[in-house]
Amino acid sequence: MTTTTANAMTDHTPSQSSPEQLRRGRRMAWLLFAVGFGPMLLATAMYYTGWLNPAGHTNQGELLQPPVAVTELALVGADGQPLAQRFAPQAAEAKWLLLVVADGCAGSCEQLLYLARQVNIALGKNANRVAGAAWVGQLPNALAQRWPDDYRTIERLTVLPEAVPAWPEQLAPAEAPSLLLVDPLGNVMMRYDSSHRGEAMLKDLKHLLKLSQIG
Repeated sequence: MTTTTANAMTDHTPSQSSPEQLRRGRRMAWLLFAVGFGPMLLATAMYYTGWLNPAGHTNQGELLQPPVAVTELALVGADGQPLAQRFAPQAAEAKWLLLVVADGCAGSCEQLLYLARQVNIALGKNANRVAGAAWVGQLPNALAQRWPDDYRTIERLTVLPEAVPAWPEQLAPAEAPSLLLVDPLGNVMMRYDSSHRGEAMLKDLKHLLKLSQIG
């Protein structure tokens, strides 16, 4: 009876694992961890660092750091109201804005006007989310006459009476014409010049419109 009981107890006592079995168990645990959490950790690293991120994005235009508030430009719309009012937090239909600025409007300036118009058209169903405008210090008579036909979708802006636009150095129209991208909150966030192609502007805008929850 004693022998039988001892044998039964021996049969139910777990045997100790060998070192090889322990190593195999640890490898299996790490494998399960890698399969379960590895993709999540990798995706997190890619999101915050851009490393190997297939959805990563490189801006085609010059990103302004920090952005410039549109209020500093002291511009007025064709309706006589300050442009900045369109970007107030309570604005019901705030839009993105492609804004051409230039002291005079010769070849490179008109090239940017043309690109602003064509990029807006190329946005298709999203075209109504983006407006076009221009401030030109000295508009040639010939261009002024063609404006209603060639650039009727681009609003001509003026400067607030007795105001002096606070053009940041990198935006100064006296240096060179620029096409500025203004977000729906009124931040001038990106700049293009005549060296940029329409495809580059369109790529940036499509990416921003896809991410934007406003405008």
